[in-house]
Amino acid sequence: MDTMETTKIVGGACGALLVFLLLGWAGETLYHVGATGHGDEEHTSGYPIEVAEASDSGSDEPEISLEEMMAAADAGKGEKVFSKCKACHKIEPGANGTGPTLHAVVGRPIGGMDGFQYSDAMASFGGDWTVENLDGFLTKPSGYMSGTKMSFAGLKKPKDRANLISYLQTLQ
Repeated sequence: MDTMETTKIVGGACGALLVFLLLGWAGETLYHVGATGHGDEEHTSGYPIEVAEASDSGSDEPEISLEEMMAAADAGKGEKVFSKCKACHKIEPGANGTGPTLHAVVGRPIGGMDGFQYSDAMASFGGDWTVENLDGFLTKPSGYMSGTKMSFAGLKKPKDRANLISYLQTLQ
């Protein structure tokens, strides 16, 4: 390949790049939407559309109390939800894993099972594992009990939490 051919190839590539950049600039100029952030917000194109304010709940579903959720809970479905817990917890009496056994957990003192080394946050929390405490903890463990060693993100669906608690109640 001689010098003339190389020059033609480089010139063609530079010309194509120049055309590409000019077309991009022209397209941006013709079809620009919105403010540039330089104080010209009043010169935006289009028409404003009024929308209703979003509700605080973030959901269109009616709020259901924990008691109603527990009354409709299904322990069979809760056993399926428990599959998310199996990596760290066991359900056999006295069989601890990374977390303590969940056998007879409902009604048990929080952080009070002998033979398991709880985090300081869990051991000093106080109270018992009531349905309400379990629901709050399972929603987001680190938010409910700051300093807990449990790294589980939580169960966002109230129905899943109610089903799981219903299943745990059967493990007495």
